[in-house]
Amino acid sequence: MNSIMKATQKLAAGRVQLRNAAAAAVAPAGTPLQRENILERLRKREERMRLKRGRVLLDAQAGLRTFEETLAATGTDGLMYRVAPKTIQVNIGLLCNQSCHHCHVESSPERKLENMGAKEVARIVELVRGCPSVETVDITGGAPEMNPHFKTLVREIRALGLRVVDRCNLTVLSLDGQEELQHFLAENQVAVVASMPCYTPDNVNAQRGDGVFDASIAGLEKLNAVGYGSDPNLTLDLVYNPGGAFLPGPQAELEAAYKKELKKEFDLVFNNLFTITNLPIKRFADDLKASGKLAEYMSLLVASFNPAVVESLMCRDTISISWTGSLHDCDFNQQLGMPLGVHTSMDEVSATADSKPTIWNIDSFSQLTGTHIGLGPHCYGCTAGSGSSCGGSLEQ
Repeated sequence: MNSIMKATQKLAAGRVQLRNAAAAAVAPAGTPLQRENILERLRKREERMRLKRGRVLLDAQAGLRTFEETLAATGTDGLMYRVAPKTIQVNIGLLCNQSCHHCHVESSPERKLENMGAKEVARIVELVRGCPSVETVDITGGAPEMNPHFKTLVREIRALGLRVVDRCNLTVLSLDGQEELQHFLAENQVAVVASMPCYTPDNVNAQRGDGVFDASIAGLEKLNAVGYGSDPNLTLDLVYNPGGAFLPGPQAELEAAYKKELKKEFDLVFNNLFTITNLPIKRFADDLKASGKLAEYMSLLVASFNPAVVESLMCRDTISISWTGSLHDCDFNQQLGMPLGVHTSMDEVSATADSKPTIWNIDSFSQLTGTHIGLGPHCYGCTAGSGSSCGGSLEQ
């Protein structure tokens, strides 16, 4: 077993020990401080693993042109600055009822402590209210619906007249306590973007776990029953990501195939299919490293760079917020610990640890406009082929 896989397993074991200890520190007086100390130790473990994985990814890029060099060579480097924010993407927590192989967030049922609290939610609503350029609040996780403050965030943002997106894994709709979730989403006209890596059970279960396909179909049936996919006010979009070290196929062709098969086999409907490239970070990078395919995948991404999609990259007008309230250029930079507003590369992250912008040390999202976007080898994933974003392909 290679060193990165051993380190990953050791980190996972340490996470469980620390979370169990923190969960036990709930009732007696003085335990909030004890819990915070445990969470701080957990954050330090995560940071050490991020740095180790970052070095592995940088090594995989050895001999290849850096992302910054490619931007300069194609005359697109001047685009890597923030414009006025249109989307605020909130990672409301890492708790999830699944542990998918490709998950770049490494969510799981064990991550009960790493979830956003009421104070952070209230501050985000305050900042959104004060930023007129914001059009959408995109809520992700984990399974965001499992956070006890999810519904509060949805209601508060909808009350501002803004669009809300729920990034749903579909299986959460079958959990105890979530029986009315589809009705809540419909009543608040929340746009649902749902993970569905294939329309066949073998592929879905291989990537996301046994039984996930059937539970996903059940989730789609519940959403269809309240009007999602047919009511123009209730959009239901599905997300496809490849099951291996290759780029997504043409989005329009995959969408047509999905619509045909899901209608024929299950009488299900949806609006759009988004194809998203797997970025070589965290669990997916670990799998690539273990199979000896990481360098090969990086070469594919570099060779597939498409300068035409750079201007449409989501990091230009999206602000990503972690469950702790830290700010990042995108969800991927967030998982790599790369702070927003600081021109960093992956090997410089630790040097800026004391100057990370958060929801607490800014006055407005608008003040971040014009800041440089943090870059790294993983950025090739969003510029490969037809491009990739949380809204699917960038080049139709």
